[in-house]
Amino acid sequence: MKIKVLYEDKDILAIEKPSGISVHSDGRTKEKTITDWVLKNYPKMKNVGEPMGEIDRPGIVHRLDRETSGVLLLAKNQKAHEFLKNQFAEREIKKTYIAIVDGWVKLDHGVINKPIGRSPSDFRRRLAGRGARGELRDAITEYKVIERFINIKNKFTYLEIKPKTGRTHQIRVHMKFLNHPVACDSLYNPKGVCPKSISRLALHAKSIEFKDLKGKTIKVESTIPKEFKKVLE
Repeated sequence: MKIKVLYEDKDILAIEKPSGISVHSDGRTKEKTITDWVLKNYPKMKNVGEPMGEIDRPGIVHRLDRETSGVLLLAKNQKAHEFLKNQFAEREIKKTYIAIVDGWVKLDHGVINKPIGRSPSDFRRRLAGRGARGELRDAITEYKVIERFINIKNKFTYLEIKPKTGRTHQIRVHMKFLNHPVACDSLYNPKGVCPKSISRLALHAKSIEFKDLKGKTIKVESTIPKEFKKVLE
């Protein structure tokens, strides 16, 4: 597994996670994960983080869905883990994503402020708005239109998205709530049409901004996937 390191100091590591690779094992499959890469290349990180039963999550302070690509932040020691986890909890870390979604989003920019709960019909899915079950957790997502375009006679919108909270599947759920689900999302948009050249979830973690242990603000940016660039040519 080839993983690109985007940033590293003695406490913090930022890598570029490819699409199609899980951050950690679900305990059921044996496919390689980011965790396996970390344990192989940074064995001293094995015990960094919170105990999670039999599943290793060395240095993991946040996660990206399996099909989402982009910047992933990891802690190299326990002090850094607690420091970064606190920044996430206090919503001090700034994350920026890019996405291609179905249809032409009407407003040039907007804010989706809808709590997220569980879907009553599918345990894998989350739901915003009416019908959500269980504990509803506040969720806020800002978006800005970069470009509206037509591909294979279908309308799509290229968005910059900034989640202000970190709920499971938040961007995917909120874009579904807006009736503009992320393109090629097999869970929330199974009947949607994919733009030509894209066969994966059209969601990418473009950048992340955080403070290092000395208090310096660090911004790490990842490469925009070539398939995203190609669809906009």
